[in-house]
Amino acid sequence: MTESLEPIHILLVEDDPGDVLMTQEAFEHHKIRNTLSVVSDGEQALQFLRREAPFEDAERPGLILLDLNLPRKDGREVLSEVKASPELRTIPVVVLTTSEAEEDILRSYDLHANAYVTKPVDFDRFIDVVRQIDNFFVTVVKLPR
Repeated sequence: MTESLEPIHILLVEDDPGDVLMTQEAFEHHKIRNTLSVVSDGEQALQFLRREAPFEDAERPGLILLDLNLPRKDGREVLSEVKASPELRTIPVVVLTTSEAEEDILRSYDLHANAYVTKPVDFDRFIDVVRQIDNFFVTVVKLPR
């Protein structure tokens, strides 16, 4: 079933190079066909999504994987701006973060996150989580074009 589905573009907003590498390896390990763009702070994420310099040619993502603890503009601010924008609010946002704090979970859902996932520390479990997110949002959920 997945072979016939169109790949989607995913924007990973993550400042930890180790987590970026693990996410990229998860995509490679599971032969995930979706394309992945990476930005390392909240300001870059919004520039990418709005196609502002230096991201004028950026492809609109079908899914955003968003860390909460980012430099320049944190993930909560990014999530708030994305969901307040008529042009961006239909893009599903999965908060993928190390925080297990109840206040972060509640705040993320209050800001209309589509899912909240705590990053596993174990590499194999992390890869499995990324695969499950990809599987759910690409094969189960109907995304807007």
